[in-house]
Amino acid sequence: MAGLADDWEENRQTCVDVLCAYLRLPYRRDPGQDAPQAEQLGFRANREVRHTVIRVITVHLQDDAAVSWQGLDFDFTGVVFDGGDFRGARFSGGTVNFSDAGFSGGQVSFDDAAFSGGTVDFSGAEFCGGTISLDRAAFSGSTVTFERARFSGGTVEFSAAEFSGGTVGFGRAVFSGGRVSFSSGVAFSGGKVIFDGARFPGGAVTFADSAFSGAEVTFNGAEFCGAEVSFDLTTFVRGTVHFSRAAFSGGAVSFDRAAFCGTTVAFHGATFSGTVINFSNPGDWSLPPAFPWTGPPPRGVRLPKEQGQPQA
Repeated sequence: MAGLADDWEENRQTCVDVLCAYLRLPYRRDPGQDAPQAEQLGFRANREVRHTVIRVITVHLQDDAAVSWQGLDFDFTGVVFDGGDFRGARFSGGTVNFSDAGFSGGQVSFDDAAFSGGTVDFSGAEFCGGTISLDRAAFSGSTVTFERARFSGGTVEFSAAEFSGGTVGFGRAVFSGGRVSFSSGVAFSGGKVIFDGARFPGGAVTFADSAFSGAEVTFNGAEFCGAEVSFDLTTFVRGTVHFSRAAFSGGAVSFDRAAFCGTTVAFHGATFSGTVINFSNPGDWSLPPAFPWTGPPPRGVRLPKEQGQPQA
């Protein structure tokens, strides 16, 4: 089918649609070691074909592909991923749809992938196991949405990723388990990154060693209620969200209407030298954050006027 797509340009999208349709077929999960051997072999054979389809698509999304499929649409709606390699893929146009997909095991890699145009949709996706890696991924002009995504297990890594343009949205996402990391050199230097309405009832989310130097990052209406939340140098453990060693040197970060209730939110170890970071209109300030200063806040940090000084 891939060969036909390469040779038949006017119907290349149709051929790609067939490959994606195969991945969307109902997929039985690993039956386990106690299942009959025939059932185990059938599962492994099916999984190998599915992973091969993903590899074939990725090869055609490389900059040096003999025949490029960049700019085509890829529909992975509801696909169950228990592994797969999108490393180095260039999503430079068209629509790539992972909505309601399930990432339930194995390793799925988007390392060194580039999202520079079109739309990539992870809305409603569930990350409940395995490792999803977006290390060194570059977001420079596309719209990428994780709207309503559920992070309940496994690990999602954005280490050293760069957000320099376009929009990446985590609106109304729920971080209830597992680990999500925007750390180890992640740079927010342009575009918009949106966590509006996101909820952090558990799990572990980190922005450690990240740099905010030009992007607009919003946590408007987010709920930090029900888990210990830390933006400092504390140990990374389940049930935390922290910005340890984060550097705020430009752009804008907004916590408008965010609820700080029943959690410990600390910014110890973070530095503020140019970013406008806004807490002035919280939805709930019953447990104010703890900041790394004892006197007036740094220029650009806006606190609620009527709520008094935050905890030291």
